[in-house]
Amino acid sequence: MDWPDSTLWWLAAGALVALELVTGTFYLLMLALGAAAGALAAHAGFGGIMQAVSAAVIGVGATVIWHLRRAREPRPAASESNRDVNLDIGGTLHVTQWRADGTARAQYRGAAWSVRYAGDGAPTPGDHIIQAVHGNELRVAPAGR
Repeated sequence: MDWPDSTLWWLAAGALVALELVTGTFYLLMLALGAAAGALAAHAGFGGIMQAVSAAVIGVGATVIWHLRRAREPRPAASESNRDVNLDIGGTLHVTQWRADGTARAQYRGAAWSVRYAGDGAPTPGDHIIQAVHGNELRVAPAGR
């Protein structure tokens, strides 16, 4: 069977898209764009070398542009202090008494939790806001500051 060059490029693009769906690597979509550019070059009647050059230029160019775009975005907070990961971040609890080492036990969501002070200065009893969850320990700072 003698397939035209464009069919091979479209199959490569489809394979790259399928591989991206399996792995979740968005960069493979950029390479699929390059394969699609090679297919369009084949449809336009360009030879094999021009098809490969257009696929390489578009694929690598799109990959570089995507990489630079992602590099400019701010990094998300660490998972222990990221509200998108843990909905307890930002929650409020009341601490009645602190130990000398900056830890306490406090009721939160119907259970007793280990709490560690993460604010500035000396810990004082009162309402605190959860800043991070580290294992089974809540890191808190005073509310209202």
